[in-house]
Amino acid sequence: MKKIVLFGAAALLVLSSCVSKKEYTALEAKQKETQDLLNTATVKLNRCLADEAASAARLKEMQARLADMRANNLALIESTKDMTMLTAQGAKNVEKSLESLKEKDLRITRLQDALTKKDSVTLALVSSLKKEIGLDDEDIQINVEKSVVFISLSDKLLFKTGSYNISPRANEILGKVATVINSKPNFEAMVEGHTDNVPYNRGGVLLDNWDLSVKRSTSIVRALQDLGVKPEQLIAAGRGDHLPLVPNDTAENRAINRRTKIYILPKIDQFYEMIESEMKSLSKE
Repeated sequence: MKKIVLFGAAALLVLSSCVSKKEYTALEAKQKETQDLLNTATVKLNRCLADEAASAARLKEMQARLADMRANNLALIESTKDMTMLTAQGAKNVEKSLESLKEKDLRITRLQDALTKKDSVTLALVSSLKKEIGLDDEDIQINVEKSVVFISLSDKLLFKTGSYNISPRANEILGKVATVINSKPNFEAMVEGHTDNVPYNRGGVLLDNWDLSVKRSTSIVRALQDLGVKPEQLIAAGRGDHLPLVPNDTAENRAINRRTKIYILPKIDQFYEMIESEMKSLSKE
């Protein structure tokens, strides 16, 4: 471009020496017009170059944004796939949870039914004992303790002081107890002897109140067996003076503590094992 301008100037110098002033003036005006056009073209070229650079930069930016959008789109597609899988797995987990809850509800219902049945058996047993034995004597009590039915017999009703020989009246009461036990072959009878805290010092084979309480229990167990109760239904136990009802501080209180309890127990070993097994199973889930 500079070469053209220099060539034009040189030509004007040559021509100015060969042409008239008028022609020179015309050529000079033409040269100025050409220069103006050149300047305009140069400005436009620079502007186009600037626009091209800006367009290239925008293109590069748009290409980068397009690449990011494609990457995000792929990530979104993968995420959607994962979410679909998670949703399906979640549905399966919910279904399993519902099944587990149904099983637990069924087990709890069975346990509640069993407990209700046990309560019904307890009430029926209390009714049967009260009907058979009666409650006219203050020395005879029929109660329920922790869902267990028992008959509490006063010491003076069964034995003489310090003795383990059963009185004739005791045989009458034990005959009624035997009738109830014999009518329920799935029941057991545990005889539990209690004494006051007065030391046993009568000598012989008995050493202390432990011995006396157990010996009284075995005497009653033998009496019940003689009355027809199967021996496998009978249990003998003694508590000595270690479980008093009231303080052993008066003669009246000591008389209250000298007692024999006969627990009437359904053979519920399997029942308790079932409940224990169900509870352990529920706690693990």
